[in-house]
Amino acid sequence: MDTKPLEFRRLDEATMHERATSMLESMRTRRSVREYSPDPVPMEVLRAIIETAAQAPSGANKQPWTFVLVTDPETKSRIRVAAEDEERRFYAERATPEWLEDLAHLGTDSDKPFLEVAPALIVVFAQTKAPDGGGHYYVKESVGLASGFLIAAIHNAGLVTLTHTPSPMGFLGEVLGRPPEERAFLLLPVGYPADDCEVPDIGRKPRSSVLVEV
Repeated sequence: MDTKPLEFRRLDEATMHERATSMLESMRTRRSVREYSPDPVPMEVLRAIIETAAQAPSGANKQPWTFVLVTDPETKSRIRVAAEDEERRFYAERATPEWLEDLAHLGTDSDKPFLEVAPALIVVFAQTKAPDGGGHYYVKESVGLASGFLIAAIHNAGLVTLTHTPSPMGFLGEVLGRPPEERAFLLLPVGYPADDCEVPDIGRKPRSSVLVEV
């Protein structure tokens, strides 16, 4: 296997602490947004965000992901119609009473106007096998890592998003003409928040609840 020297510069402790706390404070302001401005986002910014996501680690470096960037209004409209159809069935038939109760305080329902209003949609697909027919490994884990990179990169660029997962999501492959070995993993509207955007007043678990030191 070919190798090359690692590009790494060890930071002093003060700089490390500043970077760590700076990112923490930034990510504390990240929120899931359902109210968007229609103002367009520079395409090169969106492309750089997606390329950042593609730097994520993956099983055997197979990089089993495809990111579809959608800005065409007609295609966004088709996605909205199909997503809302699935969501209506979810709220009426699939969701348990407990699930619906847990969602109630967030104010969500089957109407998804943000799929048309947001200037861009990014659809993440997981490749169940390589385009050449070869194997992929740890696909869900790898695509999950890339999705985390993607969400952080969107926030870092000064934009907002929402992790939307209408289930099932097979319609996305159909609308976007993706091959059968690709399965929709995540649908992200991306843009600027609407001027009057509001979000639920919720918090995060404290460090003591999520961190175990051994």
